[in-house]
Amino acid sequence: MGDWELRPALTADVEAVAELRSVVLRADLERLGRYDEQRVRQRLRDGFSPAHTWLIEMGGAFAGCVSLRPAEDAHWLEHFYLAPHLQGNGVGAAVLRSLLARCDRDGLRVRLNVLRGSPARRLYERHGFTLEAEDPVDVFMVREPTRAAPVD
Repeated sequence: MGDWELRPALTADVEAVAELRSVVLRADLERLGRYDEQRVRQRLRDGFSPAHTWLIEMGGAFAGCVSLRPAEDAHWLEHFYLAPHLQGNGVGAAVLRSLLARCDRDGLRVRLNVLRGSPARRLYERHGFTLEAEDPVDVFMVREPTRAAPVD
């Protein structure tokens, strides 16, 4: 795993994120019979909120993104995409641990949805997410905040 950092997203980042989303989700969406190259990008554009999004950079270069959007009873982990050549080397897990540590400190429940059959589900399960509901396309998961053991 290389060094990575998060930087706040800008409105101007939307097209790079939309393109990455298209690449990352393509295989799963095709498997589910849901891939549409225009719609996959437009759905990101329609829901892009720079105020709640960070870009993942490695060596100053765009490597991915992640959003943590506040909602009534939880924060939603959304748009968590990592460039395919960086997947599986611990970067995604490190980013997720960092975000979840913030949520734990603030006592925040986190929800997400992942495409049915996506290998990303295993990553989320390893980090304490459990099944909440599912439909033919999406698996909805939740993670309650954990409390660190007191230090003597």
